[in-house]
Amino acid sequence: MKKLRLGVNIDHVATIRNARGGVHPDPLRAARIAEAAGADGITAHLREDRRHISDGDITRLARELTIPLNFEMAATEEMLAIALDHKPHASCLVPEKREERTTEGGLDVAGGHNTLKHYVESLRNADIRVSLFIEADPFQIEAAKKIGADIVEIHAGAYCDAEDPAKRQSEFERIQKAAAFAEELGLECHAGHGLTFGTVSPIAAIPTIVELNIGHFLIGEAIFTGLETAIGKMRRLMDEARQAVA
Repeated sequence: MKKLRLGVNIDHVATIRNARGGVHPDPLRAARIAEAAGADGITAHLREDRRHISDGDITRLARELTIPLNFEMAATEEMLAIALDHKPHASCLVPEKREERTTEGGLDVAGGHNTLKHYVESLRNADIRVSLFIEADPFQIEAAKKIGADIVEIHAGAYCDAEDPAKRQSEFERIQKAAAFAEELGLECHAGHGLTFGTVSPIAAIPTIVELNIGHFLIGEAIFTGLETAIGKMRRLMDEARQAVA
């Protein structure tokens, strides 16, 4: 069984920096620490309101990273132009609302397929892998396949937020079935949003998921233990879970 990849989202390093302005802490420095600690890629979301990651951050990450950059973006012409200019390894299209604190759900690919297809085709024509951030819904997975996406990233938030064990198990099973269906259709399957030390192992044990993207929890945990230690522990939990089902 292939190693499960870890993508570390560094958005909230930039959030802390922007709270005072200036240049500290530096997202690129965080990305380098993440790589040394076992990350396989770096994720950064350039929001339309630039609330955390900046255009300059994307320029530096695209130019200086030695591991893949996953550029999270809204499906807008502005973001498409930035992606085509920087040519990240992958672009993940995500829903975006200015009033939300964080991404609140998955893209409605089925409802917006005519619009989204333009962005998927434009990115793929530039040799950028395209991921769509969606709910664990077979209808959305089928739509992602139809418009030519390479990858679906399953929104794990409902699973992570569930306090009732039965609810969490139900959400886990939805993710498990969605990942298997994605593989059946020939799509690579990732998962992310809200994963912690306490919730990652069951998701990491799903063999049809090949990458997890984790950010906010790791940056928060780094306040107490350091970024390298936090990422290293997450890496170990992922590896142990995957090895247990190998």
